Amino acid sequence: MNKYFITGISTEVGKTVASAIVTEALQADYWKPIQSGDLDYSDTHKVKKLISNSKTVFHPNAYALQTPMSPHAAAEIDGITIEIDNIKEPTTENHLVIEGAGGLLVPLNTKNTLLDLIKPNYKVIVVSRHYLGSINHTLLTVNLLKEKGFDVSLIFSGNEHKTTEDSIKKMTGAPVIGRIEEEPYFDKNVIKEYAELFKPNL
Repeated sequence: MNKYFITGISTEVGKTVASAIVTEALQADYWKPIQSGDLDYSDTHKVKKLISNSKTVFHPNAYALQTPMSPHAAAEIDGITIEIDNIKEPTTENHLVIEGAGGLLVPLNTKNTLLDLIKPNYKVIVVSRHYLGSINHTLLTVNLLKEKGFDVSLIFSGNEHKTTEDSIKKMTGAPVIGRIEEEPYFDKNVIKEYAELFKPNL
């Protein structure tokens, strides 16, 4: 069974939709170690609403923070310090999809970043979305992961931007699982369609 860590090149690039698609494709378990803000409609709630299979188990957050900010800042407002030793991967005999928070070097406290949550055996999926600066952010993210020895692949999110995507593919050499188009909405049926498309590449 594989463990997939899904990170993005920035915030709001489509990690949660990508996580739902991968979770559905593999009928995997889902875990968001750190949730910041919107606890009544968290990323776990969103993924739960988007998947169709009955096999997926949703594991509780290690930290559920009140404020929609970087984890270290949200934790400070809540009067706590995120301790990396308290973030324990859930036990499962199923595939596991782990959704990060923001980008790879988002701080968790004064010494750890999101990167410190990624274990050597994880497959890392980087969600990239085109905007001014996205090539730089994607190359920095993918190259750092590759330098650390991780198995890295890409999902593109949003409308195709050929020159951007060609540059990223050539300069990283990372395999592309697929693209999530700029859909008018995402529901269970849309996620299931993408899951069928992406499954052979996972």
